[in-house]
Amino acid sequence: MLEHFLLLSCRSRGLECLGARIQKNTQPVKRWPIMSVSEQSSPSSPEDDAIAPDVQERDFSVPVLCLIAFVIGIVAAIGAVFFRYLISIVHNLFYYGTFSTVYDANQFEPASPLGPLVILVPVVGGLIVVWLVRTFAPEAKGHGVPEVMFAIYHKKGDVRGIVALVKSFASAISIGSGASVGREGPIIQIGASFGSTIARALNLVRWQKITLLSAGAGAGIAATFNTPLGGVLFAVEMLLPEVSNRTFLPVVVATATATYAGRIAFGLDPAFIVPLSAEKAIEAIDPVQLGAYAVLGVLAGVASWMFIRTLAWCEDVFPKLPGNDYTQNIIGMLMIGIMSYLFLLTTGHYHTAGVGYATIQDILNANPYAIMLLGILFLAKIVATSISLGSGASGGVFSPSLFIGATLGGMVGVICSQLFPNSDFTMVEFALVGMGALVGGATGASMTAIVMIFEMTRDYNVIVPLVLAVAIAVGVRRWLIKDNIYTVKLRHRGRPIPMDRHTNMYLVQPIKEVMAKNFKILPVDTPIQEALAAVGEDGTTHIIAADGARIAGYVRFGTIPYQADRLAGQTLRGVLSSDYVIAPSTNIMNSVITRMNSRRRSYAIIVSGDGRIPRPDDVVGVVDSKEIAEVVVSNHYG
Repeated sequence: MLEHFLLLSCRSRGLECLGARIQKNTQPVKRWPIMSVSEQSSPSSPEDDAIAPDVQERDFSVPVLCLIAFVIGIVAAIGAVFFRYLISIVHNLFYYGTFSTVYDANQFEPASPLGPLVILVPVVGGLIVVWLVRTFAPEAKGHGVPEVMFAIYHKKGDVRGIVALVKSFASAISIGSGASVGREGPIIQIGASFGSTIARALNLVRWQKITLLSAGAGAGIAATFNTPLGGVLFAVEMLLPEVSNRTFLPVVVATATATYAGRIAFGLDPAFIVPLSAEKAIEAIDPVQLGAYAVLGVLAGVASWMFIRTLAWCEDVFPKLPGNDYTQNIIGMLMIGIMSYLFLLTTGHYHTAGVGYATIQDILNANPYAIMLLGILFLAKIVATSISLGSGASGGVFSPSLFIGATLGGMVGVICSQLFPNSDFTMVEFALVGMGALVGGATGASMTAIVMIFEMTRDYNVIVPLVLAVAIAVGVRRWLIKDNIYTVKLRHRGRPIPMDRHTNMYLVQPIKEVMAKNFKILPVDTPIQEALAAVGEDGTTHIIAADGARIAGYVRFGTIPYQADRLAGQTLRGVLSSDYVIAPSTNIMNSVITRMNSRRRSYAIIVSGDGRIPRPDDVVGVVDSKEIAEVVVSNHYG
């Protein structure tokens, strides 16, 4: 369909030879570098990669790619094992002064012999983390998944190999020393780094780099949580821009391999043991309960919005505090240490420290929790995770989302059991559904949330209310805020990614890599003869007509010389076209083409800027049928 659209567009512009090349699949068009003759080019971002020297990229067959994915799965599983043991070592050293790899995050541990000094443990760990991140890999800061998405859409799938090592140590120290973060984000970034590093070492083409990056990320999460299907779905829903046999199969191979290796190391048990799941359901869910699960879905959607907004606020506020990264981290980690110590004094456990699996498991064991305690834990975990990540900790948001969802669901279950004593409401089942609803609402990965909760608990009894609550939670959250907990960070950094991320792989390219830069901006009242003289010597083929501070339209210079005699005495105003769209230079190719198609336009003017009304001075490039066709030929058939 896209090729058909391009053929029509090319022929309508007199580009029959290029259209024929697409249709006949002959040799690809050689893409010559087009130098801008305008002095209005956008300054490069410090985050952009330098232009790499020309290298011969390889394009392996799918079977070979699956073989590489098999190796990535093994490496990712080894990374997951190393990461898990590293967390155990750090935790035991910081809290108990012993060197040991024995640590069960699902069980509450005795109070640290440090007493009140335990408040300083997150501070010490945080300072080490800041030093590691600042010195070796700034990408290791935060919760990992946004950086992986950023690499896919803005860095051609490149993730530096050093990130895996630094992220392992930084996140292990953050989690082990008590920062309120999870271990899924780090292992996703670690696995993605493995996949990308191997792909770059083999000089693979862009789509294969992104595929192996996604395979590594899915393999990491599958090995960590013993969730092979969840790992695949996470890669499909959150990372892969294209879902097809050539991208799906390597991800499946990597996740299956990593899961098998992870089970050898960690055992076959699910992430959480749910005693209630052993009871067989003997009848359909009571309609009253189903209604309560729907209410839980609404509340989970609102809670997801709260979590996203709080985290985004903290990530904006902490960098603005006086001092530097170290002082900002000290402030945040002191708050985390005080919070966890207060919970120890009042409840006997460090509820908000670390991943929080012990609290989740305690709720799933049906141990009684008061409504007020569940509510306090719910709010405290949102605040603690937001402060931890905002002040510079390295860790994920998946585990905190499980904690927040379990406490919210447990709270709803306890309230409903008191309101409807004859309807067999249980705190455990509502906690399970709350976990899935919060994960789905916060991340936007609805299928991943449903499947992972089932794989992590093996409780099939709640699958129907789980699907209902997750769907409602995602819908409510999207109504309140479109960005999920991963993409909101990228948007605040000025590097948004498209809301609809599933497309052909070559359309993931940033539009600034595709756009033509050989344009000139001339006043709309410039005579045709003067326009010809102004642009005829330097090969310019596009003219942007400016009416003062407003973009008035465009002129395809290639059509003017053949009509010069007939147009004598006229100005650009008489020949300009207005069937164009304005697109920011941060967009990817798919977003621009979608906008052109929806508005039935054949031309795009690419601008830099901050969202204000674009002016002629903001123009940095143009996209016409020729640019689109060249990308299709060089990437799809090349």
